[in-house]
Amino acid sequence: MGSIVTAPTHALASPGAARAADAPFHPRTIKSFVRRAGRGTAGQARAVEELGPRFVLPYAPAALDTVAAFGRSAPLVLEIGFGMGEATAHIAGLRPEDDFLCCEVHEPGVGALLKRMREQQLTNIRIVQHDAVEVIGHMLPEGCLDGVHIFFPDPWHKKKHHKRRLIQPPLVARLAARIRPGGYLHCATDWQSYAEQMLQVLGAEHLLRNTAAGFAPRPDYRPRTKFEHRGLRLGHGVWDVLFVRRI
Repeated sequence: MGSIVTAPTHALASPGAARAADAPFHPRTIKSFVRRAGRGTAGQARAVEELGPRFVLPYAPAALDTVAAFGRSAPLVLEIGFGMGEATAHIAGLRPEDDFLCCEVHEPGVGALLKRMREQQLTNIRIVQHDAVEVIGHMLPEGCLDGVHIFFPDPWHKKKHHKRRLIQPPLVARLAARIRPGGYLHCATDWQSYAEQMLQVLGAEHLLRNTAAGFAPRPDYRPRTKFEHRGLRLGHGVWDVLFVRRI
């Protein structure tokens, strides 16, 4: 879960800013994710080959037909960067009444989640293997989401790299506009400085309201992954930030 991925957000225009319909949301000179080299397992590759045609959606610069994609009408939760899919599969299993649209650029992670889906017989997940910012901007209309999960995004811990962090005001504004009133935005991190930034950025978004006085208790649906357990054993803290869209 440590490799949460997306594209740069610091250069996004504000939601109300005028721009051409086909203009890019951000420059391509800076990325907030890194395409890591590495081979997946044979099982992951087989899962992509066999299950990809059903569960991996192609990116397209057009609004997603969620009823056609999932075969039903249900609450929709967006997850940005699912790593190897451990928490994603757990949550989808706990919440079969919800649909989960998950963005991840790393092929081994996509294969790992597909493999978990087959093992756990999950059918309420769809994957878009593409830049999450473009998915949000081009495939998701305003008010279409019931929730957003962003768990353990890359902290870019060096100060000079903080501009690459995912949680920045322009992206949060776009996400807030796409969450239905009463829906939620849930972030988690094991870097305290990033947790404080998340709290500040989300707290400044007028469409969102904090569900707690500060950091939130970990919701029951979010499991502690192997990655998180390892960090806790090493003495790292974990912080959850949970906001809802104002009604």
